[in-house]
Amino acid sequence: MLLLALLALLLGPTGCPKTEPLSGSGQEPLFRGADRYDFAIVIPAGAVECFWQFAHQSGNFFFSYEVQRATGIANSRNIMATASDPNGFQLGISQDVRGQINFLTKETGFYQLCLDNQQSHFGFMQVYLNFGVYYEGFNAENKQPEEKKELNNTLEAIEVSIRKLQLQIFHMWRFYNFARMRKGSDSFLLESNYNYVNWWSMAQSCVIVLSGVLQLYFLKRLFNVQTSSRQKC
Repeated sequence: MLLLALLALLLGPTGCPKTEPLSGSGQEPLFRGADRYDFAIVIPAGAVECFWQFAHQSGNFFFSYEVQRATGIANSRNIMATASDPNGFQLGISQDVRGQINFLTKETGFYQLCLDNQQSHFGFMQVYLNFGVYYEGFNAENKQPEEKKELNNTLEAIEVSIRKLQLQIFHMWRFYNFARMRKGSDSFLLESNYNYVNWWSMAQSCVIVLSGVLQLYFLKRLFNVQTSSRQKC
């Protein structure tokens, strides 16, 4: 009986096991960072940049990106983005100007996100990132108890309503970041077109002025009569 009790304690409850990582030695907790990030980064030519995001089990992981500016000879704005779980298994891949990778986290740990700019050997890329994890706040198994508490307990009903409101605000924040991505990309595109038009206008103006000067010079030479060196009597 004692052996069976020890085995039960070691194996724990049946079902999906928790994979919560332990903190390091000492009393300092494990640094996990924030639940979501949004920023822009410049990736050099032929380089790979990776980031790590901590997430618990049963979370909704989201990763979206958009290339705002690209330089180089080909001026291609396509970049490859990948997402991997804590064990290194690839969960999603996207290779385009913009893309999204969404998945459910099956284990707790640090998920790896990478941006690969190795196809561009002569130019850098500026990429806007928006990634993180969010949780629903309650399981599907507890829906019936929660509904009963909404009817019987006012405070519990307010708490559930606040959770739903926070989740909706979070999704609004995600759509706002999508708009920021497109706004930044359109702003760089407009600036590039503006500079392109200005430089071409200046070049064409110089060509027109130069052609006018050359035409005037050759016309002047056509009507230029050479006088004789001998004086007439």
